[in-house]
Amino acid sequence: MSLVIGLTGGIASGKSTVSNMLKEMDIAVIDADVEARLAVEKGEPAYQKIVADFGDEIVLPNGEIDRQKLGSIIFHNTEKRQLLNSIVHPEVRKRMNDQVDAAKSRGEKVIVLDIPLLFESKLTSIVEKTILVFVDRGVQLQRLMERNDLSFKEAEARVNSQMPLGEKVALADAVIDNNGLVEKTREQLIEILQKWESAT
Repeated sequence: MSLVIGLTGGIASGKSTVSNMLKEMDIAVIDADVEARLAVEKGEPAYQKIVADFGDEIVLPNGEIDRQKLGSIIFHNTEKRQLLNSIVHPEVRKRMNDQVDAAKSRGEKVIVLDIPLLFESKLTSIVEKTILVFVDRGVQLQRLMERNDLSFKEAEARVNSQMPLGEKVALADAVIDNNGLVEKTREQLIEILQKWESAT
């Protein structure tokens, strides 16, 4: 029996740190962002649909999709953003399901799906348990400003564009408090995994 866990967080909450810890423990981690990038590569079904719907002007000379141009189109246009999501999301979900099936057939005990928008995209049905990496808003803003060299205003705009971490707490099966030292984060992660593994 494999336990499928959804890992999520917010921008600069430390989700990638926890994801890397899981990889260090030799736990299978399937990254939604990586799958999303692969899903729109040249020759993939989603690529054909995107070019058909958004036109050749979003294609670079090498045939790849111009992410910046596409991003600027969907950032200012809700309908176009929904259209893109309706093309990409099902493909990403299919790719992730295939990866889960492959991991199960390899006999992996724990499989983690690293999904930034786990709750927003209503993807909890594809996992059995959810872990949220949480930080206080002030810490989140500070880390984001330092990491991306942003002003307070810029960092605030990015944090405000996401569902608040405080709202996600109520939706998660387990919460890792990542306000402190990395070692504390690791301890919490191990504790959660041990508890769930002993229950299966």
